[in-house]
Amino acid sequence: MWHRLYAGEIAGWRSGAHFRQQPAGVAGLSEDASLSGTLSSRRVYFLANPDQSDAEAVLDELKSFASSRCDVVGSTMGFDGRPAVAARADRIVVLGGDGTLIGVARSTGTNQHPLIGVNLGKLGFLAEFSVEELKRCFDRAVSDDTIISHRTVLKATVQRDGGIRDTSLAVNDVVIRAGPPFRIIRLGISIDGEHLTEVGGDGLIICTPSGSTAHNLSAGGPIMQPGVDAIILTPLCAHSLTHRPLVVERGSVIDIVALTVNEGTTAIIDGQVSYPLQPGDLITIRRFDTDLQLVHNPLYAKWHNLVTKLHWGRPPRAY
Repeated sequence: MWHRLYAGEIAGWRSGAHFRQQPAGVAGLSEDASLSGTLSSRRVYFLANPDQSDAEAVLDELKSFASSRCDVVGSTMGFDGRPAVAARADRIVVLGGDGTLIGVARSTGTNQHPLIGVNLGKLGFLAEFSVEELKRCFDRAVSDDTIISHRTVLKATVQRDGGIRDTSLAVNDVVIRAGPPFRIIRLGISIDGEHLTEVGGDGLIICTPSGSTAHNLSAGGPIMQPGVDAIILTPLCAHSLTHRPLVVERGSVIDIVALTVNEGTTAIIDGQVSYPLQPGDLITIRRFDTDLQLVHNPLYAKWHNLVTKLHWGRPPRAY
């Protein structure tokens, strides 16, 4: 009997059944009728990626669906979330993919509003909802503040010759890449004013827990739950046997000095903004004052994306 039960559990894990949609009525996942009284007063703004061929049609579809359920205060084909902030939206529905959602979050700065990501792209790791899933649990996504995930955002400042050259927000990561002609670069790293190390190699990743499943994952860095209060430093192809990924407190101030760089060495923010670096440049990275607010899809368990989209923990035959 125990053998049969155990075998059934294993089959469920291999198939991903434990992470599929939960049935209606499961505690904590079903629609709460008490939310309906506040739903009509909720202000919702829609943003859609204009580069997605079907984005405009989906935008019209969801606006029509939502118009009788909440106060639709506007919509835009674009990546700028500031009009939604000006409209005092309670939720911003972002149609696109993870890059679209990150761009919108970066555009709103300190005025972070809860984002509902609808995946029209490929992976959809941050953009957790499909169109049909959002329709299915729209009332709860718009009204229930308990399913909002608060996530660390980084602030990166690039200084040259003692002056601030630029400042940017990073939802996922700041990546310093060696670039052409692809010789080893050397970076000096200090944390909270104390020198830590010098690392030589292809560069360095500094990422949030949300970004731990992006470039950091490919570089062998640790996977972290989004709510962990930490910042990750992962060397890229370090020319050393001792430089390994490091996790520090999210209140840490990280200073990186470009000691030796190439003509093409660049600091890249979330894959969206790039800053060419010169010898002596200083990149300071710290936690941003305001967290990203991301609405979690209540139809799935918290490990759903990691197991079913990245296939974490599965043997090769499960692919």
